[in-house]
Amino acid sequence: MTTANEAPHPGPVPCPEAGDRPVWDGGWYRDATREPSPNFGPRPAQAVIDLIVVHSISLPPGEYGGGQVHRLFTNTLDWDAHPYYAGIRGLQVSAHFFIERDGRLWQFVDCDLRAWHAGPSSYRGRANCNDDSIGIELEGLEGQTFEPAQYATLARLCADLPLRYPIAHVAGHEDVAPGRKQDPGPGFDWLRLRADLPWPPDVFPLKSTRPPP
Repeated sequence: MTTANEAPHPGPVPCPEAGDRPVWDGGWYRDATREPSPNFGPRPAQAVIDLIVVHSISLPPGEYGGGQVHRLFTNTLDWDAHPYYAGIRGLQVSAHFFIERDGRLWQFVDCDLRAWHAGPSSYRGRANCNDDSIGIELEGLEGQTFEPAQYATLARLCADLPLRYPIAHVAGHEDVAPGRKQDPGPGFDWLRLRADLPWPPDVFPLKSTRPPP
């Protein structure tokens, strides 16, 4: 991984100009509100952080706001607060980032560290995607659409990640764990994200050439 004083390794994604204001404080993104999660670990010594994994999440499913995702990621969720939680009782997960419906951005794990977001996974011949990826959760539900403010925040974050990491690929959770996961789902507009980022087409999954149904 890179350190605060190193430039990212060369990759296919162009690195933007940093401008006058520092974007990163180590592995913490300055435009996100920090809410540290205990659910993380070290990355393998030789990990190259070059993959972005896009997810969707809502708790209970399809209900937005209320802070339940925050509580899940910080191990403070009341498991008895909703019948759905019985099936995930004791689950310990996290993501590096969470984008709420209004575009507000939260960071739970230092990006230099390994968040617990992808689970059993592989992409482009590499297994254990948590080792070398940045996990970004969008507040939403598979099959439903996402808000313009969420796309704007996601694009800005993705554009700034190459200032610190050698980003080479973006994928959905469904791409790194096919058959097991379905998020962010058909309601996510990959064409829109592609249009917002000056990145080569092969950075994105193949389905990114098709609009949402």
